[in-house]
Amino acid sequence: MNILGLNLGHDSSCTLLKNGKIVAACEEERYTKIKHSRTFPINAINDCLKIGKIRTEDINIISVGFLPKKYVQEFYFNQILQDSKKLSLFKDGFSKIIENLDLENIIRKKLKFKKKIEFNNHHLSHLASAFYPSGFNKSLIMSLDGIGEIETGMIGVGNKNKIKMLSDVNKFPNSLGLIYAAITHYLGWKPFYDEGIVMGLASYGDPNKKITNGKKTYIEVFRDIIKKTGPISYEINRNWITYHYERNTWLSKSFINTFGKKRKERSKINQHHKNIAAALQLRLEEIIIDQLKYLKRKYKINYLCIAGGVGLNCSLNGKIHDSKIFKKIFIQPASGDAGISYGAALVEYFKNPKSKNNFYNKGFYLGSKFTNFEIKKALNKYKKKIRFKYHKDIAKISAEIISKKKILGWFQGGAEFGPRALGNRSILCQPYPHGMKDYINKKVKFREHFRPFAPAILSENSKEYFYLNQDSDHMLIATKVKPDKKKIIAATVHTDNSCRVQTVSKKSNSKFYSLISNFNKITNVPVVLNTSFNIKGQPIVNNPVDAIECFLKYKIDNLAIGNYVVEKF
Repeated sequence: MNILGLNLGHDSSCTLLKNGKIVAACEEERYTKIKHSRTFPINAINDCLKIGKIRTEDINIISVGFLPKKYVQEFYFNQILQDSKKLSLFKDGFSKIIENLDLENIIRKKLKFKKKIEFNNHHLSHLASAFYPSGFNKSLIMSLDGIGEIETGMIGVGNKNKIKMLSDVNKFPNSLGLIYAAITHYLGWKPFYDEGIVMGLASYGDPNKKITNGKKTYIEVFRDIIKKTGPISYEINRNWITYHYERNTWLSKSFINTFGKKRKERSKINQHHKNIAAALQLRLEEIIIDQLKYLKRKYKINYLCIAGGVGLNCSLNGKIHDSKIFKKIFIQPASGDAGISYGAALVEYFKNPKSKNNFYNKGFYLGSKFTNFEIKKALNKYKKKIRFKYHKDIAKISAEIISKKKILGWFQGGAEFGPRALGNRSILCQPYPHGMKDYINKKVKFREHFRPFAPAILSENSKEYFYLNQDSDHMLIATKVKPDKKKIIAATVHTDNSCRVQTVSKKSNSKFYSLISNFNKITNVPVVLNTSFNIKGQPIVNNPVDAIECFLKYKIDNLAIGNYVVEKF
């Protein structure tokens, strides 16, 4: 049985499940060079088929993680029946309605596919994407994002090979993902794109400060914006938003009157903006942790899986970890909608009760990969600009380069699935001094000065450096650094003393593990600074030409690509 999972919304993607195993998962943005691409993932599909060594006609079922007819009915028609003011949603979304109603035909035409196409619930696909690879026999599962069909989240229980939905009570416009997007827009960044920037900014703010010319604190207002209505339900107060009527304005006059005019892109970020971000982040954490405590009391399940775009909020995940509600948590590394294709394939696969779970701890290095022959062929095209040399032990020579205070582009194996570079498409350097962070933000990545970088640490040393009670293979848990280690890895420590930790084991990534081990032998520090191999606004590099071009254009000292170390002339 070969199943092709598809996500056809933003972060469009494809996953190939071949004979009971996930063999490939690719994101369309890596090929189009447009972040969070919404285009039909034809390039991702073709690469998945190439990696899996099969053709379209070998696919038995295409599984799409979305119910288009339900979406049209509930998001458009039912909304208008409830409130005639929402007619603008229908007018603005008319072309989208037509496209969704014709989605099956679109897929068939683009892929010349004549076999079965199944459509599965968006949030159920998120739940499946997190539970089945988690390794937990039984776990609570939480999905939270902007919106699926009409639901903005789902809670379930995974038990062996089955997932039971417990609640989908929170529906549009009551959405933690959408209110986070709305504030991202207000603060001058792109919604559905830059929420991670707002999360990083939050650590610099004080949610308990009073708003200028106001009687209430920032967090008091946000508790009015996001109101708890039950143990696992909440409401977004309509007085503060407009996105339920029109998307482009997002927030109401009441919000503007309270907090002032929207910040313009690239204008100064002041303490007021920081406090807004801090209050938003705190309220998000309050709502979700209250829900999780209730669910733990009610169901007495010791493990938690997380997916959906909100699952990429590593500060929130860190608070869940630190609360010790659960023995372990697992966050799907492609928690955003890219992971829908992965989950959709699994939902379809487990419809067969005889299916076995072969997905635990298999890794998410599921994208494009290249041989040394292909890499050398690409390098030869740049001979006038570079020199390169083959090294049998690429990890050892790379560790030596990093130990000399150089910045290294690191391109190895299969591309990671999801937005985090986990040691195959990374920019690496030593994790100290503190100024290294500022240099990379300003001169290499062209990002906001306050944005943090991740420490990648040997898994056996993680408890020595961090207050971390489990592995964090996917860089999605922020936890505090131990005081005596802060200076040693200063370039990876955020302003609140937290770090977005990636633990690296031989099993999770043997070559990256070898690099960090060699760096440890040289410096006695089992940590390297790891950031994605791209610059702000661009997707992570996907092929040797992408890597070489990025290396040449920006202030990266060396490139380790396959078994070759590259220098600029």
